[in-house]
Amino acid sequence: MLKELLLAALAITAVLAVAKDTDDFDPFIDIPFKRLRTSAERIESEGYPAESHYVETPDGYVLNLFRIPHSPRLNNGQLQRPAVLIMHGLFSCSDCFLLNGPDDALAYNLADAGYDVWLGNARGNLYSRNNTRLNVRHPYFWKFSWHEIGAIDLPAMIDYILELTQERALHYVGHSQGCTSFFVMGSFRPEYNAKIKTAHMLAPSVFMGNTTEGLIVATAPVLGEPGLGSALLENQVLLPHNDFLQRFLDTTCSNQPLTLSYCKTLAILWGGPDIGNLNRTLLPQIVETHPAGVSSNQAIHYIQSYTSNQFRLYDWGSRKNLAYYGVAEPPSYDLTQITAELYLYYGLSDGSANKDDVARLPELLPNLALLHEVPEPTWGHLDFIFAEKVKSLINDLVLDHAKAYEERSK
Repeated sequence: MLKELLLAALAITAVLAVAKDTDDFDPFIDIPFKRLRTSAERIESEGYPAESHYVETPDGYVLNLFRIPHSPRLNNGQLQRPAVLIMHGLFSCSDCFLLNGPDDALAYNLADAGYDVWLGNARGNLYSRNNTRLNVRHPYFWKFSWHEIGAIDLPAMIDYILELTQERALHYVGHSQGCTSFFVMGSFRPEYNAKIKTAHMLAPSVFMGNTTEGLIVATAPVLGEPGLGSALLENQVLLPHNDFLQRFLDTTCSNQPLTLSYCKTLAILWGGPDIGNLNRTLLPQIVETHPAGVSSNQAIHYIQSYTSNQFRLYDWGSRKNLAYYGVAEPPSYDLTQITAELYLYYGLSDGSANKDDVARLPELLPNLALLHEVPEPTWGHLDFIFAEKVKSLINDLVLDHAKAYEERSK
C-alpha cells in the first residue's frame, strides 16, 4: 500500500509542477488522455493478426486472453504450431510483453519463430475484471491472492488453449508473479505438469526471505503476519486502473524532460533502484495500462513470504487457517511435485527475486533443466521484459530451449 501511495503522490506532484508553468492550466481538463488500447489493438497495429478470447474459471472469474495465431513474417498461417502461454507479473497485464515492439518483445519473437502465442491476464487486472457471480465492487470479488491465480486461473487458461488448439501440451513463460503462480500450479495441481512442455521462469519470485525490495521490507512489521494491519487491507483492489489515475501517470510519463524525470522515479519504485538497462522510451507506453490493478491480498501474500521465509499458502491467522486448511499454520507448497521441465533465469540486481532465494530452488525441483544467471551485473527485475538488450540476453535463450524441446520430441 505504501508503494501505491508513493506512486500516486509522485504523479500528482508532477502534474502540479507542470501546472505552475501555465497560468490558466487545469490539470483535470487540459491533460490529453489517450483511449485505452487493448492488447489485440496493439498487436494489430504492428501488422500481426490478433484474437481476443474469454475463459470462465470454476469460481466465475472471466479471464481475457489475447492470441497471436501466427506471424505475418512466416507463410504458415494454416499450419499447426506449438502453443505457448505467457504470463505477466504483479501490477501488470498482457501488454507488457508487447511494448518492446516486433523486434524485441517476447510475444512477437515467439510468433516469428513459428509459435502460436497466447498472452494471459490474471483475475482482477484491467482485462480480467469480471465475475459471473460477483460484482467488482463486492469485497469477495477481491478475496484472492496469487494462490488462486496458480490453482485456478492458470489451469483454466491451459485447458482452454489445449482444447482449442488440439495440442497435448504447451510451453509456458512467466515473469515474477507469473512464476509464483506457476509454482503454485505445479505443486498444488501436479496433474498439470504433464500439460507443460517447457516452463521458463523469468525472475522467479518464490522464496522471498532475502528480498531487498524496500517497500516489502518496510511494511513487513505491519503486514507480514496476520493482525490489524492486514485485516484492514485484505480483500480490496490496490491502485485500481481508472481514467483519473491514468491521466496523472500519462502526464508524468510524457516525453517532456521535466515530467519524464518523475516517471523514472516511478519506475524505480516499481522495479528497484537500478533501471540502467530499462528501455526508457517505453515509459509513456507502459503507464497507459500500468499499474493494471491487483488484489491487496496478492501484495500481502508476498510480504508474508518475506516474513516467514517460506513458500506457503496465505496466512489468515490460526482460527481461519484451521477452518480453511485444517491446521493452524498455512501449509507449504511441495515443490518436489513440480515435474515439468523448468528453466530459471535470474538477475544479480533483482531485489524481488534475490539470487540467494533463487539458489534454494534447484535442490527441490526434480526436473530443473537450467539455472541461468544473466551475465550483466546490473540486471534487475523489470529488465526481463523492458530492457534494451532483452532479446539477446533473455528472449533468444527461451526460443533456443523451446526449439530444442520441439526437435527432441519429433
